[in-house]
Amino acid sequence: MRIALLTEGGYPYARGEGGAWCDRLVRGLPGHEFEVYALSRSERTEAGGRVELPSQVRRVRSERLWGAPPEDDATRGRAARRARRHRFLHHYRELAAALAGGDEGSAAGCADDVIGMAGAGADGYGGARADRFASGLYGLAELAREEGGLPGLLRSEHALRALEDACRAPGVRPLLATVGVADLLTAAELLERALRPLSAPWYEPDELGAADLCHAVSGGPATLPGLLAKRFFGTPLLVTEYGVRLREALLAHRAAGLSAEVRALLTAFHRLLAGESYREAALITPGSTHARRWQERCGADRSRLRTVYPGMEAARFARAGEAAEAAGADAPAGHTDPTLTWVGRPDPAKDLIALLHAFDAIRKAEPGARLRILHVRGGVDSYLAGCRTLAAQLFPDEAQDAVTVGESPVTFEEIGSPGAPQLADAYASGDVVVLSSIVEGFPLSLVEAMFCGRATVSTDVGAVREVIGGTGLVVPPRNPKALADACLALLREPERAARLGAAARERALELFTVERCVGAFREIYLELVAHCPVRREPLLDTDGVPRPFSEPAEAHVPGRLTPVLPAPTWARRPQPAGFPFPGGDLA
Repeated sequence: MRIALLTEGGYPYARGEGGAWCDRLVRGLPGHEFEVYALSRSERTEAGGRVELPSQVRRVRSERLWGAPPEDDATRGRAARRARRHRFLHHYRELAAALAGGDEGSAAGCADDVIGMAGAGADGYGGARADRFASGLYGLAELAREEGGLPGLLRSEHALRALEDACRAPGVRPLLATVGVADLLTAAELLERALRPLSAPWYEPDELGAADLCHAVSGGPATLPGLLAKRFFGTPLLVTEYGVRLREALLAHRAAGLSAEVRALLTAFHRLLAGESYREAALITPGSTHARRWQERCGADRSRLRTVYPGMEAARFARAGEAAEAAGADAPAGHTDPTLTWVGRPDPAKDLIALLHAFDAIRKAEPGARLRILHVRGGVDSYLAGCRTLAAQLFPDEAQDAVTVGESPVTFEEIGSPGAPQLADAYASGDVVVLSSIVEGFPLSLVEAMFCGRATVSTDVGAVREVIGGTGLVVPPRNPKALADACLALLREPERAARLGAAARERALELFTVERCVGAFREIYLELVAHCPVRREPLLDTDGVPRPFSEPAEAHVPGRLTPVLPAPTWARRPQPAGFPFPGGDLA
């Protein structure tokens, strides 16, 4: 089977967990051929180079969503350019009108509704508006396929005027009616980058047309090649979301400081694109019930949703987990320096400020307690520096006597340092693992702590409660007092912490292993291709001759086929009296 893997900002460039699960999936299915169609988000991502790819990855095609757009073809005549521009504006006006939408309140309110998942079924993103968006989107895609790329047209003055006309049309949101030129320029530029996959040279019979299945491993622009492959070639589309791309885009727009008008247009684009990809996907596989709820709110059909948890390598944490089980076999006794650990990438969403204030209360109740903040590279340096400053103010260096060098009960260490050479060592270095986030999708750090057999205290955000089950303590976010009380409860009851850690390890081995994830996708691939209609156009070789065995021999029959078989010969012959019942005859 030939699988087209559609990625954005991840595999085969990213080395974090976002790309690692794709690599584990590909390596776990050596019987299939993979072709990776990657959308690059930044120059920094490409500069890091690709990960080492297994032999089943036949080729990698990439397209940039950053930097200057590709130059337009200048060899067309004036009449051809005019006709092309006229056709482009027809479809772009449809797209822009769908983004501007009707009078649904302010843009900020609309964005808050999407983030808070309010207004399901009545948010104005369905019906005629969704149809108009799809009409404009596929019209632009067909134009790009037939007459060349669109980046030049999407950034042209004509596109800017069309976007302005759509924002000032009667009945649009009041906020958009007063949008300025600077905001229109910003919105047009960001829309052009998001729509670059429409101009990619991938929509040919020997490219995406040769794939048996398109698997988009995230939402957003990564689904665009899959949508077009389905429209042009009938290729089934599978959409997997472990983090909800729509939610990530909205948070990124806020963090970038975009104006409310620009956020309104981009929110509409990502919301309508999500709805279109959910409608066209043969199957959608959210990574958690949390992500599943978002997808249902955006129009996903519940009958085509199937939760598949991300698979992680349990072997990396086996040593720490087995050591925790061995320690838990004996009755653990309290010690003089109970230790909390926090592991992750430092950024404002992790709310280390609340954790430090919670630890201040913990130290007053347990003077010997310690906190180790073990961070990986790639976080926000300014935020980490602010946390160090706060820790120095709350916990000045302490010494036991007049001749001992003082030290702080809070330490900041980078994973890979002598104190934590490996990730498993970071989790094993403390008694309780803490997660203090205010925003979280699928909490991978909690799964890793569970593999290590550690008890956890977490804030109730994202899919935390679903992942933890009953194997850890969950408290409200932005509540240092509740966080401190839960941590103290486990630090003072080491036997309870050991029981919770053992239960957490068993839960992780049952639900979150690579083998379980790969097995689920192996069955999904076979199921989707088995129900896919036979392609009508055979694949041709370089001489124009149909390739042998390029089409399956099976025919697609809707519904379940119930064969009617003739009765066996022995049942049609007269039988002696009394066989099988007195006076019976099966003839």
